[in-house]
Amino acid sequence: MSKTLQLKHSGLRMMMRRGKSSILTISEKCRTILASNWQGKLNTIKADSRGSKEEIYSSKVKYFVKKGKPYIWVPEKELHNVNTIIDERASFAVSSQFPGPLAYLLKSINKLPTRVALVGDVLRLKDEKVNLVAESLQEILQADLSNTQELSYSVSGILNSSSHASSSRSENLKELLTDKEHYAVYKFDPSSCMYLDGSGRTHEVNLEDIEKCKADPLTPFSTALIDGINQSETRRRALVLFCITFLKEHAKDAFLLSIDRKGFDVLGKVLDSVGDAGSHEYRWKELRFTFKDEAHNVESFCKHLVRMEEDALKNVSEFSGI
Repeated sequence: MSKTLQLKHSGLRMMMRRGKSSILTISEKCRTILASNWQGKLNTIKADSRGSKEEIYSSKVKYFVKKGKPYIWVPEKELHNVNTIIDERASFAVSSQFPGPLAYLLKSINKLPTRVALVGDVLRLKDEKVNLVAESLQEILQADLSNTQELSYSVSGILNSSSHASSSRSENLKELLTDKEHYAVYKFDPSSCMYLDGSGRTHEVNLEDIEKCKADPLTPFSTALIDGINQSETRRRALVLFCITFLKEHAKDAFLLSIDRKGFDVLGKVLDSVGDAGSHEYRWKELRFTFKDEAHNVESFCKHLVRMEEDALKNVSEFSGI
């Protein structure tokens, strides 16, 4: 038998696929980032009794998305509440969530998170509309809870391995319902959208395309799932095995970077060069793994990972002659 790692198993060939359809469109990425996060940076124009000063005031605020548009909870003490009385113009920026050890790694290698930047108007809601929005948020949180209770033991174990307080959308949003009187609620009505990729490149996105997109089905659990896998050395070793077996990348470490229904991205520490004295130089490289069949929920996503691990281990066994 050849000592070269080959993708011989039909199951493995069925699992992996290539092509444009194997990745989300930029519009889908924007919608997914907005739907999976719960915190963004709101920027409004400073104002006083004399009017707008054309200076920017910024702060982090919590939000959720309804019908493709952010609904933002602003603490009553924030200057945004004064600024928007005079000038409703604003911008709102949301980044991909990178919890736990992944955040420290990305900072150390100066890799930027993917981001969505919206420009538009913020409209403060009156009491009756605030109640309707709060009901929508309650429905979302209840759906998250119901879905969590239906997860298998193994998937729950991964989610529970994460830094729950910092990676759970529900945990971070439920306080908005228990402390409503200390917040003003705004609807953000965007007029333009920009997507900033991990290399810092900017892409203008059609708002209608974003509105037509559905949020990725993994978004409620994506942050916790990524962090849960990255917190486990055993699961990260499986990612290293994927890099070696499926992509022929000689990796010695790996972190899960992002997930979606079509596959996942890994940040792998792969062999870059071998020096004259036999020294090995490694670099961090972003790698994409795709599925033939889309993962329609977090359970099916984890099943894809398990099948990939089984196929990878079969290839290693054949290579080793075991």
